Amino acid sequence: MSFPLGCIADDFTGATDLANNLVRAGMRVVQTIGVPRGPLGAEVDAVVVALKSRTIAPANAIAQSLEALRWLQAQGVKQVYFKYCSTFDSTPQGNIGPVTEALMDALATDFTIATPAFPDNQRTVFKGYLFVGDVLLSESGMKDHPLTPMTDPNLVRVMQAQCRRKVGLIDHRAVAAGADAVRARITQLKADGVAIAVVDAVSNDDLLRLGPALADMPLVTAGSGVAIGLPGNFGIAPSPRAAALPAVDGLHAVVSGSCSTATNRQVRDFIARGHPALALDPIAVSEGRQGADAALAWAGPLLARGPVLVYSTADPQQVKATQGQLGVEAAGALMERTLAAVARGMVERGVRRLLVAGGETSGACVQALGIAQLQIGAQIDPGVPWCHALADGAPAPGMHIALKSGNFGSDDFFTKAFGA
Repeated sequence: MSFPLGCIADDFTGATDLANNLVRAGMRVVQTIGVPRGPLGAEVDAVVVALKSRTIAPANAIAQSLEALRWLQAQGVKQVYFKYCSTFDSTPQGNIGPVTEALMDALATDFTIATPAFPDNQRTVFKGYLFVGDVLLSESGMKDHPLTPMTDPNLVRVMQAQCRRKVGLIDHRAVAAGADAVRARITQLKADGVAIAVVDAVSNDDLLRLGPALADMPLVTAGSGVAIGLPGNFGIAPSPRAAALPAVDGLHAVVSGSCSTATNRQVRDFIARGHPALALDPIAVSEGRQGADAALAWAGPLLARGPVLVYSTADPQQVKATQGQLGVEAAGALMERTLAAVARGMVERGVRRLLVAGGETSGACVQALGIAQLQIGAQIDPGVPWCHALADGAPAPGMHIALKSGNFGSDDFFTKAFGA
C-alpha cells in the first residue's frame, strides 16, 4: 500500500507534532515507533517514522534516518519530509545539517528548504532569525537547554556550521509574494550555488503560500508548521474524519521528564489545582532512596480519584547541579529509565489515558510500553494530539497517549488534556 507523504522525525514528540498538523489538514496519519519491519496494514495518507535521533552521534542519526528513508521509498512515497524541533535543537556538529545532507544525497536532489517556523506555537522566522514568542531564540529558555543550548538565533549561520553545502535564505518578501515568487527565488539561489535555503514565515498564511512551491521538491526539511500547506498538493482537504479515534475507558496519569520553562509552569499549575503530584529527585533515585516501585506504590491508591503526576521536571539550576554530580548523559538516562518504568506500571494498574511530557521521556515510555504504532487524533493544544496506541503484546493495546514536547502547551495543559 502506497501513500503520498513519508516523514522522518528526529524524536517521538516531534513526530506527533508533525502528524497532528497533517491530520488537521485532512490526512489520515499513522506514526510508527522506529522503522517498521514490513508494510503497514492501515490505509493512510501519510506515515511519520519516529526516531530517537535528535541528540545521538551524527553518524548514528544519519544511519537511522537513511534506514527510515529506505523503508519509505519501498512504500512508494512521493515526497519525503524530515522533521526537527521548532526551536531547531542541535549543536554545531548536527544533527539537522548532517541528516539533511545525507537525505539529499540518497534522494539525488540538489535543493531543499529548512524552516522550523510554527506560528501556532509562537515559533516564527524573519530575515533568517528564529523567534520564540517575542524574543530571539538565544534569549528564550532554549539558551539553557541541558543537551542542545541554542545561543545563535540566525538559522543560516547555524545551518551553515553543520553543512558542507551552501546555505541561503528565502526571505519574507518572497514568501509574502506567493508560490511563484518563492520558485523564482529558489531558481536564483540555485544559480548562486545554494543547496539549502532557510525560509521566513511569521504566520500560517506564509506557510500556506509556501506549500504549493514545494509540491515538486523530493525532500522538505522543517518543523511541523510547513505540514499545513502540503496536503493540498495531493488533493486532500481538511476533514474531521481524519482525527477520529476509537474510544477507551480507564484511569488517567501524567509522567513528566521535561525541564523546559513551559513544562515547569504546567507542573506548578497542576499542583496548584490540588491534583496529587510526586517529584523524583535524580540524586535520590541514583542512591536508591526513590524509584519506580515507590512512585507506583504512592500512585496506586490515588489513581481512582483522578489524574496523578509523577515528574522529574526541575529548573535549569537544579538540572545543572544534578548533571554536575551524575554527569549529563548518566542523569538523563537514569530518569528516562525510571519514568519509563513508572509509565509501564501505571498502565498495568489500569491507566488508559497517559500524558507524557518531554521528547526523551516520551521515547523511553513508548518503548517501555511496547507501542509500535500510533493512530493520530485531534489536538489538545497546537502540536500535541491524543493518539490511539496500536501494539501487540503491550500492557494495554487499547489506550490513548499524548506525547508533549517540553516547550508546548498552555499552563493548564495537564488538566485540560483529560477534558479533551
